[in-house]
Amino acid sequence: MTTKDGTRATIALTLLVLINLFNYIDRQVLAAVESRIEDSMFPEKDYPRDPDTKKREDTTIEGKMGSLVFAFMITYMLIAPLFGWLADRVSRWLLVGIGVIIWSLASGASGLAQSFTVLFLTRCFVGFGEAAYGPVAPTVIADLFPVAKRGMVMAFFYMAIPVGSALGYVLGGQMTALTGDWRWAFYVVIPPGLLLGAWCFFMRDPPRGGADPGAVSRQATWDDYLQMIKTPSYVFVTLGMTAMTFAMGGLGYFMPRFALGRILGPDYAIGQVDPELVTRTLAEVNTIFGLILVVSGIGATLAGGIAGDKLKARFPGAYFLVSALAMTAAFPFVLASIWTPFPAAWIWIFLACFCLFFNTGPTNTILANVTHPSVRASAFALNILVIHAFGDAISPTLIGFVNGYMRTAPGDMAPGFVTVSVACLFAAVAWVAGIKHLQRDTELAPTRMSSAGASAEPRT
Repeated sequence: MTTKDGTRATIALTLLVLINLFNYIDRQVLAAVESRIEDSMFPEKDYPRDPDTKKREDTTIEGKMGSLVFAFMITYMLIAPLFGWLADRVSRWLLVGIGVIIWSLASGASGLAQSFTVLFLTRCFVGFGEAAYGPVAPTVIADLFPVAKRGMVMAFFYMAIPVGSALGYVLGGQMTALTGDWRWAFYVVIPPGLLLGAWCFFMRDPPRGGADPGAVSRQATWDDYLQMIKTPSYVFVTLGMTAMTFAMGGLGYFMPRFALGRILGPDYAIGQVDPELVTRTLAEVNTIFGLILVVSGIGATLAGGIAGDKLKARFPGAYFLVSALAMTAAFPFVLASIWTPFPAAWIWIFLACFCLFFNTGPTNTILANVTHPSVRASAFALNILVIHAFGDAISPTLIGFVNGYMRTAPGDMAPGFVTVSVACLFAAVAWVAGIKHLQRDTELAPTRMSSAGASAEPRT
């Protein structure tokens, strides 16, 4: 790679990291103000509590609030394959730019919603915009950096997940505290999103497979996509990421509500706490949780990328191994955080987040390394479809309904949290199963295409 190429790659990576940062800010702002949105959309005068149990008479409210994640995810995961297919054929930067602008405008529109139905629809459009970005960005990175550096670079890119998520929680909490209105948390993300989207239109698409020596350059066929889903490493990494996303999505979405209920106690659960105290405490909770995500997320994401790259020379299945070990360790930490009183619970939440983020770089590096450049965008898109369809598209709603129907006391989130946390162990099992396949699948990836492409010339 020449100095000029290296500079272009660095600029492209920087832009993609910034976009990914705002991607997760937009996602987690909703989680940060979810309890305030519920008060706005489902006021107690219209949705009263049972005088005996002190619970809401409408036990579906928490499930409906959880469905706002489903609204985003159902659009995101269903549209992502379409954009993945387009990204294998047209300018990827064009798709990214359009997607960023759409989701930024839709996120701002969430603040304008005056009814739950309208808010639900705006979250669908946020998912549509992010679908144009999610499966595309990692393929641009894979075409800019070789396999030897890809693990660390992917870790740097995905480091934006904890940082952006943390900023989303902090932004949501602080903007609500400053303005007294949760809507401003959505308005402030519009200008930077539009600027980043416009920047994409000035970027040049790298050649597909340019960082994969010997890769065959040609149009993919349906047989090639079938070959992709027959790759064992691809299947096992996707299964594990689905279970991990199921756990992280549900726990992360309801964490502010969970902490708020534990800190303010039973009076908060039955609506007997001063609203100003609730707003201040929510801001504190989101700030603390945001700091935890930043520190644990940055440290774990970088550590996971470094560990995978360092061990790969001595242990071919290292990316799977480090991911499986981290998820195994996460499970007891999640359980401890559920049953430990605050503020001590923050310690366990930090350790759980560290373990959950540790696999981010390694697992996405596996996806890039075991798929051919001509189908890589579609491979990421299919991965997005599966991990969200069976992961965080349903886990927040599941937690909401479990808490609504099974809780032993108002505001008790433990039943739902325990239900989804078991998925950590399923992720670890899937990744252990993939260890033995990783080296061979990585070696075959640059030339793994159907026989229809046998006459194509290798890319130089």
